[in-house]
Amino acid sequence: MVRHHQEARFESEILGRLYTAEIPLSAPELLAALGLSKNHRQEVLGVLDDLCRRKVLSCKRDTFALRKSVEVFAGPISVNPKGFGFVAFAEAPADLEIDQDVFIPPGMLGGSAHSDRVLVLLTGRRQGRFEGRVLAVLSRATTRLVGVYMAGGHTGLVTPEDARFPYNLIIRKEDSRGAKNGDAVLAEVTSFAAGQRNLDGVILEVLGNPKDIQVQTEMVIRKFDLPHLFTQEVTAQVEGLDPGVKMSASRTDLRRVVHVTIDGETARDFDDAVAIEPLKNGFRLYVSIADVSHYVRPQTPVDVEAYQRGTSVYFPTRVIPMLPERLSNNLCSLVPGEDRYTFTAVLDFDEHGNRLAKRFMKSIIRSRHRLTYTIVKQILTDQDATVRSQYGDMVADLERMGRLALSLENQRGKRGSIGFELPEPLVVLGEDNTVQTIKRSERNQAHKLIEEFMLAANEAVAEALEEGRIDSLYRIHEAPDPLKVAEFTEFAQSMGLKVDDDGGSPKWFGKVLAMAASTPQEYIISNLLLRTMQQARYSPLNLGHFGLAATHYTHFTSPIRRYPDLMVHRALAASLQKKGKGKLAGEPVSSEEAGGFLSKRERVAVEADREMVERLQVHFMADKIDETFEAIISGVTAFGLFVELTEVFVNGAVPITEMRDDYYELEQGRHRLIGQRSKTVYQIGDLVRVRLTSVEIPRRRINFSVEEKLARATDLAQAAPVKRCKARKKRATDSL
Repeated sequence: MVRHHQEARFESEILGRLYTAEIPLSAPELLAALGLSKNHRQEVLGVLDDLCRRKVLSCKRDTFALRKSVEVFAGPISVNPKGFGFVAFAEAPADLEIDQDVFIPPGMLGGSAHSDRVLVLLTGRRQGRFEGRVLAVLSRATTRLVGVYMAGGHTGLVTPEDARFPYNLIIRKEDSRGAKNGDAVLAEVTSFAAGQRNLDGVILEVLGNPKDIQVQTEMVIRKFDLPHLFTQEVTAQVEGLDPGVKMSASRTDLRRVVHVTIDGETARDFDDAVAIEPLKNGFRLYVSIADVSHYVRPQTPVDVEAYQRGTSVYFPTRVIPMLPERLSNNLCSLVPGEDRYTFTAVLDFDEHGNRLAKRFMKSIIRSRHRLTYTIVKQILTDQDATVRSQYGDMVADLERMGRLALSLENQRGKRGSIGFELPEPLVVLGEDNTVQTIKRSERNQAHKLIEEFMLAANEAVAEALEEGRIDSLYRIHEAPDPLKVAEFTEFAQSMGLKVDDDGGSPKWFGKVLAMAASTPQEYIISNLLLRTMQQARYSPLNLGHFGLAATHYTHFTSPIRRYPDLMVHRALAASLQKKGKGKLAGEPVSSEEAGGFLSKRERVAVEADREMVERLQVHFMADKIDETFEAIISGVTAFGLFVELTEVFVNGAVPITEMRDDYYELEQGRHRLIGQRSKTVYQIGDLVRVRLTSVEIPRRRINFSVEEKLARATDLAQAAPVKRCKARKKRATDSL
């Protein structure tokens, strides 16, 4: 058995080396390239002879190469926990017409794990899809993993929490770091062998009891490899920063301008403050942003660390900041009553929200109040006399802000800006560190006010970047795939909506959303329209922002928690000093490279946050087996339904195996399951009552069965219950 595994390892390594070498290699060259001693010569020659007999290799003049007739290609593999996988054809042969990922059947993974880059041999075609087997792992995506330790005698076993890693780790007692039975751990694979179920490994860190929510947070941090500790060098640099705020010739004194911050009750860092002044026929808006670039200079230790993080990650249980706390919560935080360095956008608008002028300056401000969304709502919407009296010095300014924000929102609506409703979970933790509930955050006029002002500043800065030909990053959002739009149009028309065929513009999207507004169709239409959209990303090219219907857009307003904003600050500041043309001043990488890297870091943060919420959801639901809930169907597949509970923000699935009253088949184009005998229809957007049947904590799965159907998505008479599913938008500058 050991010999078999060794031969399999040699075969995998030989094929991988010959594929990457792209030229014939001799046996001695292969031994050297693989780092093997002459003691392995006979074994390697045996493997080479076998590959030649199987006509995988061409063997001429004592050299070896992959045969041209062998249909192989390389790409990343996505492994399913059930033991099969799919490989993307990033490097498929030019003469093969491969239009979808190649299926790797169970038993053909060749020791690969999720996201590894693998070499695949095509073995055939079934039902229009190519199949193959993994010949070699060209590079490992990860050698570290989070798992649960099971103690033994002289050895223990770590089972990866992620089922896409098809192996366990054998841990010698001396490599266990004192882990106890059932502890969550971070472990590392020390040796790979193709096809082996158990690999050698060591424990790097003991995280603790996986039932503890804080330990769950640590597990997510390690799983996504989120940098969470600052080095001594970074800490020392930040501790040595001068806390004094001094006026200079390069700054404008705006301390007399009445700035305030408006954030959530639990916010700890305040990176934006706003102020307003009346003009003869309009308003002057000040959007002042913490001047992080004053403290974080290019290529210093704290800058290098911030770039590698790319963004702060906000879990319900804790924050993984981009910058050390002395910066994010102290020197750069616009706390009331303290002078702070800022970068200010001064924007003049007429009374209808049309921008008349823009200018930018390094500044110093002193915030008057730390307001919350609730306080502003009480002043503007609730007209609470007590609160209005308490903040009497701000009432007139807040009312002006409210009028301007409404005008800005109307202007965006006229040009076609799309008003998606994106659910945002609010996890409420108890004193005993358990999840009390998970609900949808409320969205009020104060949220809209700040969103509009941040959007306005971001657009104005983006225009300035292009006008000045300043090398920096734009926040771009490209138009959706026309094929996806056409598929959606066909579905919407089948739902009875009079949707134009020539769709795809932002105005068209807005028109469709308006048609469905305040009906049960609103959920399904918003959900499916959102799926047609592309992901927003960072780019040095100004390609516009489709979702906002904006010709120019960037991220300027959150440099404490987003590195692209810091880059924009530096570029804009350099232009104000007549140094803005050409490469970003002092930046170690090109804006193109930075855009790609920082977009990836953002996606990692989003995925980590999503997984953390899933973990909290399963812990919250674990003791509610057999309870029933009202839910809306959020997705339909051949494997069953996905549902979203209406009273608490929890998602789960109804496996088709639990739908035993009939045999259901998928009608994919219309996103519904139809019972063959009863003709019962379950469609995305339908309201149902479900019963919780099981919670699989390690796999983060919440399973339900359908108890009864409450309302059809197309039944307009049932509009009221569905309205409860609406949720507030994320802060626009976060999601866009």
